[in-house]
Amino acid sequence: MPASLALRTALFLIAVGVVSLGAALGSQYLGGLQPCPLCIYQRYPYVVVIALGVLMALLHRQRQLAVLLAALAAIALFVDAGIAVFHVGVEQHWWEGLKACEGTIDPSTMTVEELAEALKQAPVVACDKPAWTLFGISMAGYNFLYALASGIITSVLTVRLLRSKQ
Repeated sequence: MPASLALRTALFLIAVGVVSLGAALGSQYLGGLQPCPLCIYQRYPYVVVIALGVLMALLHRQRQLAVLLAALAAIALFVDAGIAVFHVGVEQHWWEGLKACEGTIDPSTMTVEELAEALKQAPVVACDKPAWTLFGISMAGYNFLYALASGIITSVLTVRLLRSKQ
């Protein structure tokens, strides 16, 4: 007996999140690419997508709940695409990044010793400088494409779930 559409959708969502987080964590811990604050923010929606996928897998026989969980996952993926496109805009200098991307060190109010200590503690990764690119596209750009495509696919699956009799 083939798995239900709801269960297959749940497994798709889990895979989407695991692949993305695996790539991000692999590039950080195996590839040595340190994430900026916007890079970290792009990870959170995938955690939500995995959690929704697991919940959906456990409750896949309740079709209305499965539809709701799939719709929420699609929204989370579109939110992630929005964060990613914002990050791309910061990288391209189309707009300014967040305060977290700048750091909070104000040397005019610090002693030399305080400044030295603050610099040791400060994140060294700027949001406007891509750590890696391929064909001129940064990781944030690829994440935008991945999250957008995953969100569209999840939306289509949600509509199919809504119309299905399973």
